[in-house]
Amino acid sequence: MSQPTYGRLITDGLWTNNQALVAMLGLCPLLATTTTATNGLGMGLATTAVLVLSNATISLIRNLVRPEVRLPVFVLVIASFVTAVELLMKAYLYELYLVLGLFIPLIVTNCAIIGRAEAFASKANLRPALVDGLAMGIGFTLILVILGGIREFLGQGTLFYQADLLLGAAAANFGLSLGEDFNGALLAILPPGAFICLGLLIAGKNLIDSGIQRLQTIKLKQPLSATQAAT
Repeated sequence: MSQPTYGRLITDGLWTNNQALVAMLGLCPLLATTTTATNGLGMGLATTAVLVLSNATISLIRNLVRPEVRLPVFVLVIASFVTAVELLMKAYLYELYLVLGLFIPLIVTNCAIIGRAEAFASKANLRPALVDGLAMGIGFTLILVILGGIREFLGQGTLFYQADLLLGAAAANFGLSLGEDFNGALLAILPPGAFICLGLLIAGKNLIDSGIQRLQTIKLKQPLSATQAAT
């Protein structure tokens, strides 16, 4: 397959083909773990690590795996890295691991990871596969953090509450708070709030894309109008 440019890979991962807003993959951890921005960031970093490592490994072994068994092999590779990430979180981020709970091992079933393995890493060289995994992971993480931040702020009046669970004791006072008297919107923290917030984010992206497309169309028509006026 023809190798896309690194700029295109980064743009696709962060915006054009964002796995959460466009491909709509990985919605289970996206909706379930984003009750706070800290939880979203932790899940996003874990997912990004698995994406990068699995993409790189699958790219390296792509010529050694027979097509008939490629999917079981891909799942085995992903599961191995998920297990390693889970053990590392248990060792160094145990409290955050307890908060995220079952959704860490369930990264194995994240369709975004197996999707990138099948659609890109199994057909690409090592460096593009690494960039693709990193860009897709960062794009997914950004949505996790934004969604978690919106829900946390509306529901609890805080932002990055308990950031020390992920960033260490130095980040204990990192979060923002509107005070204990803040009466938040309970709906934002509940599952329906996750769906509503995600829908608003998708709608916002579509509006921005539509605006960009209209501007590009206007720019394309301007030279033509100038030429016609001259003739």
